[in-house]
Amino acid sequence: MSPKFSYPTTSQQDVTDTYHGVEIKDPYRWLENPDSEETKAWITAQNKVTFDYLSTISAREKIKQRLTKLWDYEKYGTPFKKAERYFYFKNNGLQNQSVLYTLKNLEDEPTILLDPNTLSEDGTIALSGLSVSENGQYLTYGLSTSGSDWVEWKVKEIETGNDLSDHLKWTKFTGTSWTKDNQGFFYSRYNEPNEKTKLEDTNYYQKLYYHKLGTSQDNDVLIYDRPDEKEWGFSGGVTEDGQYLIISVWKGTDSKNLVFYKDLSQKNAQVVELINEFEADYSFIDNEDSIFYFRTDLNAPKGKVIGVNINNSDKENWTEIIPETEETLEGVGILNNQFVCDYLQDAKSAIKIYDLQGNFIRDVSLPGIGSAGGFNGKKEDTETFYAFTSFTTPTTIYRYDMVTGESTIFRQPTVDFNPDDYEIKQVFYESQDGTKIPMFITHKKELQLDGNNPTYLYGYGGFNVSLTPSFSISNLVWMEMGGVYAVPNLRGGGEYGEEWHQAGMKDKKQNVFDDFIAAAEWLIKNNYTSSQKLAIGGGSNGGLLVGACMTQKPNLFAAALPAVGVLDMLRFHQFTIGWAWCPEYGSSENEEDFKTLLAYSPLHNLTSNTPYPATMITTADHDDRVVPAHSFKFAAALQKAHNGEKPVLIRIETKAGHGAGKPTTKVIEEIADKWAFLVDNLDINMI
Repeated sequence: MSPKFSYPTTSQQDVTDTYHGVEIKDPYRWLENPDSEETKAWITAQNKVTFDYLSTISAREKIKQRLTKLWDYEKYGTPFKKAERYFYFKNNGLQNQSVLYTLKNLEDEPTILLDPNTLSEDGTIALSGLSVSENGQYLTYGLSTSGSDWVEWKVKEIETGNDLSDHLKWTKFTGTSWTKDNQGFFYSRYNEPNEKTKLEDTNYYQKLYYHKLGTSQDNDVLIYDRPDEKEWGFSGGVTEDGQYLIISVWKGTDSKNLVFYKDLSQKNAQVVELINEFEADYSFIDNEDSIFYFRTDLNAPKGKVIGVNINNSDKENWTEIIPETEETLEGVGILNNQFVCDYLQDAKSAIKIYDLQGNFIRDVSLPGIGSAGGFNGKKEDTETFYAFTSFTTPTTIYRYDMVTGESTIFRQPTVDFNPDDYEIKQVFYESQDGTKIPMFITHKKELQLDGNNPTYLYGYGGFNVSLTPSFSISNLVWMEMGGVYAVPNLRGGGEYGEEWHQAGMKDKKQNVFDDFIAAAEWLIKNNYTSSQKLAIGGGSNGGLLVGACMTQKPNLFAAALPAVGVLDMLRFHQFTIGWAWCPEYGSSENEEDFKTLLAYSPLHNLTSNTPYPATMITTADHDDRVVPAHSFKFAAALQKAHNGEKPVLIRIETKAGHGAGKPTTKVIEEIADKWAFLVDNLDINMI
């Protein structure tokens, strides 16, 4: 144990589980109860050690001030239109939550429709979803408290700004979709949970309902459920023509789904199982009468567009409209009666437009190499909006003319920095098995490749998630301090389609860690940094990544920042929505999966008397996605195993969750603490 740090005593209990004949001790099981007096006392004691230490770092306040100053600029969301109204989000700079505005003409002065900052004094009530009725009269909006995944929905009359009596509870992982007649909407919910244990209990048996405006939730109509399939979840969306309810059936985080539909024009129509095998991903795009368009990866790992006639729906009758290409097809919409296709080329955006027969029309000319998103609207719309960002380009909103192909700036933020002072490059390096992995590297120009640059290596590598270029004040401040920011596109992500994703799943999960370790070794070999100057970070599945790599290669890194990580790979499926990750990770209830999970589970691969990197684990007491027990148990075990002078700490946020909706004040404080921790442990000279 470090002579510099006196860690709180964490009691151990004699708890042993037997998995397939193998005994596994779990001495910190008691920390799985976040509401016990013992756990609360432990949290208080751990936070005292952590914050006492952070308060001694002189750079901390300076970093916080710089973050606050840079953060204070106007941030705009991408506008969308319903009926004769535009809607968009805007944050004046340091508001805890962005505000929803509406206006009838883009030249008009916008009015505030919904300001979440007025709902709580500390900004911990956040907007987590919204939907506008077809006639533009009503807004459904979902509210999350203290970062919880539990969401309550309300309905607002847009013209008056008044809330109606409608109030829906016990929803997670759902949006709302209005019927064409504006009389109500579809949504999904769970049974009412135990109030005391709702942040830990597993979530099964989701059901799809219809809510009629002005009625009690008790009277909502059950549209579809499957009591024989507790893991199935349902996402219901009404087609633009209002005729069909499209039901996407999901099972955990598996990217394969089913597609059912219900004809809303026929009274008492039954739900029809259009696609009833979990064999591929099917994302509904739109329909032309009985022709349903989908983006799918069926026999096309990088994605293609197909047409399915529901009156003749046998698979042999499906039509391929836009075939698979070398680029990865991320998403598709229809505007101006044309397909707008969002592709990734080596993790960078490329937008292509095709007609409804699949003939190529044009590329959308983007402002540079980066990430573009938006292009929302209705089938006949000739106007749309998109957001563009890169590592050195703050998110800028463009209006796009679908007829002329012209982009014009709608809103461009002003940030107190010069992008010309920085450079971005993309390199390709070999992982352990020879696979080529791309990596973005951003830093100040004229960087000296002397092996002495503090470097922050950030990764995710899972769940088909693609890490594409984006602007971040946090990373800008890191680079202002002389830091290098590196992002490899690891296997397990979606950058190169479903095969790339599957190459980092289940028994191939070690590939992800190998890719990350190889990125670190490449940066050192090419004199960007050294082990003494290298920090790694990631959140959620990325927290698992950091935990696995720091336990497998503790000497390779000087510091580690695992955030809200999945760190106990044997018990993750027993809490909240953790069971849903079994398609990605496997489950300890399966013997072969157990062997794989045990081999890399961060909690179970700490070895005693080992000098681990300086570590600051971050989590939140209200995280009901990756429950804080993961981080609590890992911190306790790490402090016991660690034999070195570097600090191994845990920072536990209160009144916060997995990250979504976190107030700006809390975000800035956490980033300041992270960078201060690295300044102290990477020996960064603050000028």
